[in-house]
Order: sequence, then C-alpha cells, then structure tokens
Amino acid sequence: MTQNNQKEETSVTDTPSHRSQQAIRAQNQALILAAAEEEFVLQSYRGATMQGIADRAGLPKANVHYYFKNKKNLYMAVLRSIIQEWNEGLVTMTVDSDPKTVIEKFVRTKLHQAFINPSRHKLFAIEVIGGAPHLHEFMSTTMKEWVHDKAQVMKEWHKQGKIGITDPLQLLILIWATTQRYAEFEIEIVGLMDKTAYDAADEARAADFLVPFILKGCGLE
Repeated sequence: MTQNNQKEETSVTDTPSHRSQQAIRAQNQALILAAAEEEFVLQSYRGATMQGIADRAGLPKANVHYYFKNKKNLYMAVLRSIIQEWNEGLVTMTVDSDPKTVIEKFVRTKLHQAFINPSRHKLFAIEVIGGAPHLHEFMSTTMKEWVHDKAQVMKEWHKQGKIGITDPLQLLILIWATTQRYAEFEIEIVGLMDKTAYDAADEARAADFLVPFILKGCGLE
C-alpha cells in the first residue's frame, strides 16, 4: 500500500460523518443500557423483554437487537458495566500508594455510586441472590483475581507497617457491605430516617461517619 493510499484511508475513516455515526452509536448504546438496567431491576431477568427495554429507551426494538443481538448479551453488558464502574476506585492501587488515601477514596467512591445509581446495586444483588447464574464464571475467575491482587497489596502494606489489618478480604467485604446497603436497602434506610428519598446531604453524612470508622479499624487515624 502506498503512502498516498494510507492517507486517503485515514481521511475517509476520520470524516465528520464517521465521527457522527460513532457518536450516535455510543448514545444509542447508553440509552439501551440505562433502559435495560431499569427493566431488569423491575421485571427481573426472566420477566424483562427486548420490547420492554426498547420502549423504555424510546428506540425501535430492531435497534436493540442490532446493538446487543439478544437479551442475554444485553444483560451481561449491563453487569459488566456495573462491575467496571465499581472497581475503578482501586484501579491505581499499588504497594507504593498511601493506604489512607486509597481506602478513603474507595469508600467515598462506593458510597457515591450507591447514592447516584442505586438500581445498579439492586440488579447485582438480585443476580447474586439468585445464585449468580450469569456471573458464576466471572466471580470464580476475574473477580477472584481482582480481589487477590488488591489483597496482596494490602498484605504488603501490613508488612511495611503502613496498615494494621491482617485480613484484607474482610476489609473489602466490610466496605462492600456498608456502602452498597444504602442502595440495596434504600427504602428501609430512608424510612428509618423519616424520609421518602435521599437528599443531597445524606451521602456526605454517610461518608463522614464511615470513612473515619473504617480508617480507624485499619489503624489509619
């Protein structure tokens, strides 16, 4: 292939029309994923339909099939999106990181996700309570590897005298349990606070209690 031909190909694929098509594709996929998330929470995987998801997204059913082929593919795409978002808080964690900074960021990130996207936590909880039929392989491979990597870093922190805990898995479980409950049991918690819904101050209230509590348990006051 000549240099001129290479330039011609580059110009064709980088046209405004091509970029516009990419933007439309990304927008439609985002609409479908958001609609599917809501549909799966309200109707369960078994009860959800591609037509119902299309109606929520305001798109033709054919579009949903075009992007995701079938309900299982769409459900897995929603779950992968949820997990990817949740794990972002610890992506840059290394043995050289400051434990206090990392743990506080992770707790606050998890809480923020719980308050702004409660349906995502509810959907994940429904899947796991049902025996995780669609996530079994992921949980026994990718998720286990992720936890192992983070635990190894925390164990190294302990050897270096940076952190007081010796069982990192229990710390991760504690953080998941305390942060995700605000989403999964939203109705219960707002009721106990004599409210009908969370307000802007509730996330800060939860974070201001949980962060120092967890850090103190890690020996990081």
